[in-house]
Amino acid sequence: MTSKPTLSGKTIFISGASRGIGLALGLRAARDGANVVIAAKTTEPHPKLPGTIFSAAAEIEAAGGKALPLMVDIREEAQVLAAVAKTVETFGGIDILINNASAISLTGTLATPMKRYDLMHQINTRGTYLCSQACLPHLLKAGNPHILNLSPPLNMQAHWFKNHVAYTMAKYGMSMCVLGMAAEFADEGVAVNALWPRTAIATAAINMIGGPAMMAGCRTVEIMADAAHVILTRESRKCTGNFFLDEDLLRETGVTSFDHYAVTPGATLIPDFFLD
Repeated sequence: MTSKPTLSGKTIFISGASRGIGLALGLRAARDGANVVIAAKTTEPHPKLPGTIFSAAAEIEAAGGKALPLMVDIREEAQVLAAVAKTVETFGGIDILINNASAISLTGTLATPMKRYDLMHQINTRGTYLCSQACLPHLLKAGNPHILNLSPPLNMQAHWFKNHVAYTMAKYGMSMCVLGMAAEFADEGVAVNALWPRTAIATAAINMIGGPAMMAGCRTVEIMADAAHVILTRESRKCTGNFFLDEDLLRETGVTSFDHYAVTPGATLIPDFFLD
C-alpha cells in the first residue's frame, strides 16, 4: 500500500494564523505532527474577534503538532525577520510558508481613505513579499519547500476592480508574487502557488461584511485546509505556478460530495470574488 502524504515533522510559518483560515490550515498540518508557527498580531482577546496566538497554539498542540506563537505585525520588517530567526532557532529550518494574513475593505475610490489603502497594500502585497523574502533563504535549504498564498487567480475583468479597486489591487499583488516567484525559483525547486475558495468561506471578515445571512451561504474553513494539504504534500518541483481553487482541486483527488463543508446544509452557496 502507498502511504498517504503527510506533513509530519515539517515546519510551517503561517501569517495571520490566530483564527479563521490560517488557524484551520495550521490545525490540519498539526494532525500530521507538523511544527506550526503562528505569526499574528493578536496577543490579547479581541471583543469582536475570536482567538489569540496563544489560544491558537493551544489548539495546535492539542491537535498533535508543535506550536510556536509569535507576535508579528507583518508590516514591520524587523518583526518578520526576528520571527523567522526564532523559527529557525526553535525548529532548525522552514519547510513551508503560508501567506494568509490579509486586510479587506470593499469600498470605492472616493470612499477609501489612504490610511485604509495603505493598510491593505502593506499587509496583503508588501507583507506577502516581505515574508517570502525572509523565509526564502531557509526554504532553499528545505527538502520539499512550498510557498502558498491565499490569493485569487488574476482575472483582469473590470468588473472585479470597479467597486473596490484598492482591495483588488492589494489581493492581486499577492497573486503577482505567485506568478513571478514561481518562475524565479523554479530551478531551485521552491514551489509557489495560490489557493482561493470557489465559494465564500465562513470567517470573521465575512461575518462583518454580510452578517448571519451571508454566513449561511458559506462553506467552512476546513475545505481550504484540506485543499492546502493536498498542495503542500505534493512534490515542489512538479507543482508550482498554479492558481488553485479549493473545490476543483479536491475534485481532482476524488472528492465527490462537499455537503459536509456547508455551514448550512442545502443553502445556496455564495460564489467568491474574482471568479466569473
